[in-house]
Amino acid sequence: MTVIHSCYQGQLRCTASHGPSGTQLETDAPTDNQGQGERFSPTDLVATALSTCILTIMGIVAERHGWDLKGCEARVDKTMTSEAPRRIAKLTVWVKLPAHLSDQQRTVLQRAGEQCPVKRSLEGAVAMEMVWN
Repeated sequence: MTVIHSCYQGQLRCTASHGPSGTQLETDAPTDNQGQGERFSPTDLVATALSTCILTIMGIVAERHGWDLKGCEARVDKTMTSEAPRRIAKLTVWVKLPAHLSDQQRTVLQRAGEQCPVKRSLEGAVAMEMVWN
């Protein structure tokens, strides 16, 4: 179990501390929801968790096989609902695999990325689209 401690700082900002490492981050409400938009918003962190989870799981698989995945990138577009209640409507993730990978390696990595824990946790609650390049 991992413990994360969060504290409201006022002015729609929070800090969060990662228990095992002590690393801290700050969040801010987005400008379209009364905030200053100067930090990741909580829903931005959900989108970030999805893209970094995909990259991490593919990295685990690549390391297991001795494949070089350095430079692999993911971009995620987060779309919020326009009507109440406010929530994430859709996450679209573009994954750019290194050009030197074979078709077989790409297939294995894509399959692994599609099964990342964050994606599996969000399925059924948030619409997601994966675009592989």
